[in-house]
Amino acid sequence: MIQAVAGFFTYFVIMAENGFRPIDLLGICLYWEDKFLNDLEDSYGQQWTYERRKVVEFTCQTAFCVTIVLVQWAHLIVSKTCRNSVFQQGVRYKILIFAILEETFLAAFPSYTPGTDVALRMYPLKISWWFCAIPYSILIFVYDEIRKLLIRQRPGVWVERETYH
Repeated sequence: MIQAVAGFFTYFVIMAENGFRPIDLLGICLYWEDKFLNDLEDSYGQQWTYERRKVVEFTCQTAFCVTIVLVQWAHLIVSKTCRNSVFQQGVRYKILIFAILEETFLAAFPSYTPGTDVALRMYPLKISWWFCAIPYSILIFVYDEIRKLLIRQRPGVWVERETYH
């Protein structure tokens, strides 16, 4: 759930930066997808052609994907142990660090490589959009550390039964 919320947050940040406030996106789908409507107004009265709208949409989709990758960093690190804190266990595996770097590269490469806008509909992202995921990564990390602490302190209670993986 946290990862999905992170993706949608990034999506709405990009849309808002491009003139479409989240509240104004409700019910806009029919107009957004109309190929013949080339004067759709955003929240500030700017007019958008179909092609420009699609570029923003695909940029949002690219950012959603990148955001999921970034919050997966925290998930990968906290999933390393089931009960022990990451601070107790440590992150010593070189393969783990390599996996995080490779995953990030695989997310960044297609979005910045020329031609992928046509082939994969992936568009370059502003650096600031990469940072939208950080609070959610921290949230995942803190949530799981608290969950593990509760499991260590009270083994067998509902937290362990319902959240142990």
